[in-house]
Amino acid sequence: MSMEKGQAQGRIEGLREQINYHNYRYYVLDAPVISDQEYDELFAELQRLEEQYPELLSPDSPTQRVGAPPREELGTVEHSLPMLSLHSINEEAELSNFHETVRRETGDQATYVGEPKYDGVAIELVYRDGVLEIASTRGDGVVGEDVTDNVRTIKAVPLRLIRAEGAPPLPSLLEVRGEVYLPIAAFSELNRRREEAGETLFANPRNAAAGSLRQLDANITAQRPLDIFCYGVGWVEGHTFASEWEILQSLPQWGLRVDQRCQICEDIEACIAYHRQMADARDELPYEIDGVVFKVNDLAMQAVLGERSRSPRWAVAYKFAARQAITRINEIFISVGRTGALTPVASLEPVQISGVTVSRASLHNRREIERKDIREGDTVVVQRAGDVIPQVVRVEIEKRDGTQKPFTMPGHCPVCGTEVLQQEGDPIVRCPNIDCPAQIQGRLEHFVSRNAMDIDGMGEKIVAQLLEEGLVRHLPDIYELEKEDLVALERMAEKSAQNLLDAIESSKQTTLARFIYSLGILQVGAHVAEVLATHFGRLQDLMAASEETLQSIHEIGPEIAHSVHTFFAAKSNRRIVEELLAHGISFEELQPTTGSLEGLSFVLTGAMERFPRQEATAEIQKRGGRVTSSVSKTTDYVVAGADPGSKLTRAQELGITVLSEDEFRKLLGYS
Repeated sequence: MSMEKGQAQGRIEGLREQINYHNYRYYVLDAPVISDQEYDELFAELQRLEEQYPELLSPDSPTQRVGAPPREELGTVEHSLPMLSLHSINEEAELSNFHETVRRETGDQATYVGEPKYDGVAIELVYRDGVLEIASTRGDGVVGEDVTDNVRTIKAVPLRLIRAEGAPPLPSLLEVRGEVYLPIAAFSELNRRREEAGETLFANPRNAAAGSLRQLDANITAQRPLDIFCYGVGWVEGHTFASEWEILQSLPQWGLRVDQRCQICEDIEACIAYHRQMADARDELPYEIDGVVFKVNDLAMQAVLGERSRSPRWAVAYKFAARQAITRINEIFISVGRTGALTPVASLEPVQISGVTVSRASLHNRREIERKDIREGDTVVVQRAGDVIPQVVRVEIEKRDGTQKPFTMPGHCPVCGTEVLQQEGDPIVRCPNIDCPAQIQGRLEHFVSRNAMDIDGMGEKIVAQLLEEGLVRHLPDIYELEKEDLVALERMAEKSAQNLLDAIESSKQTTLARFIYSLGILQVGAHVAEVLATHFGRLQDLMAASEETLQSIHEIGPEIAHSVHTFFAAKSNRRIVEELLAHGISFEELQPTTGSLEGLSFVLTGAMERFPRQEATAEIQKRGGRVTSSVSKTTDYVVAGADPGSKLTRAQELGITVLSEDEFRKLLGYS
């Protein structure tokens, strides 16, 4: 091993240890000691070194959370010890009966551990010698599904355990039980994106978590911010526990996330108080819970109590009251969102649900209204879940008296009067006017964001102030702001105002891809914007493209093609684009793709002497090809530089053509 490589190995190991420690501080202790930027710099350095020395790559490296090729199906895993379900109770009297049974059969006064009952997906993580080996769902309690690749994408799940100062030694084998969940805010955002894309909505965070965890492509799971709480163990080798509380204290010391709201309850009165406390806190939590779990703390007492066929006799789930109510829909009105989506909303007769007054509920779209046959004047069951907008669960059909009125979506935007559009097969009706007042705040926030025009310092609060003061009403107005306008804003000093003006001026020099993305065209994210910019090279050519031309581009399907064509066909949108360009926004025109690699998929691995990876990627995309991160059956070529690592082995196993750097250059047309 050369000295240079030896130094690199030492640095790589040091970086992994640092990153694992900072993950522990962030996800387990909720007490980070470095900034996000400092963390990102450590992570980026590790990525660079691992790319330079792929033979030093390790499966438990923090960089290896995503990258497994899509599966054809999920495998199965048999649990060493069954993952039992819990017996549910709903009344204090039932909790008292449970306590009396425990006392009678053990002959002792038990203490309990109280834990929130998460509304997620039960999971088992198996660590062998401290390294995550396999992850599986509960399944039927005996056999679950292998979701290892998907669980690896969850940042709160350590790929390698740590041992904090003063912690007990790591077990040689540790089976950890926990619950994977989707935070409420993430659930709301996921459903918002699905609604705007015309996709079926998830009914609740639990369904969203389950659907995300069971994806065959881990890259999809990685885009959904799943989280986890660990609450118990299965089979353990190399360590013994005396109590549930000891388990909950030990797991965080090994880097595993445990909910700090878990609590020791010394007697039945403390259990009842804990249940009431969690019920009161339920609506303030960032995740869904539907009750509290009580476990006998002493593991020896648990062994005496034993198990039923499907549930332990030493634990119960004390459920909360349902969060539904019956009320009446007074009228249905339309709300217009950032992307122009027209969302029907029910104005309700106010009703109390979990201590909160609910007076409106989202009806999502025309298709949902028709599916549930919702009408103005209907008596309906309404459900509230955390801070998610309340939803109409069902209509009480038998309570109709003939006065109810069917709802019809309007033909024009209720805010700006523009004729609305609806693509065939899409349940969402949209206002296509980029200048619609209802859309302007969201469009402004998107326009100035980091991946768009990247105007540093113009965040949500500044945008809101500019709109409130009437200084900005349209996107181009940003480039007409003057210093005295900004200084007049709340908490805006002269230096801050000048910095913002400088950022606005600097944003005028951008790229075509960023500008396309900044316009907020439906279904055009940063990647699709890059594809369009690379293919057309000039904005004028993109604006003039037909749907057929757009559809002919790899990765551009009929829905995106229709969305892009419709956007640029609207006179109001073209006018906004022209005004932005007139304010000095410019970008280097690109050479359109030649199409010589049209439809071909490449994977780059190892270090190339004359072709940095970023440049090689650009050359492939310029010719109509695409670059992916993992080798699969759909890969056409693997370009292998020095020290290519496991991707080369995978390519050889699948019989995929492997190109040397010289062969790759010839394919591109270089001599």
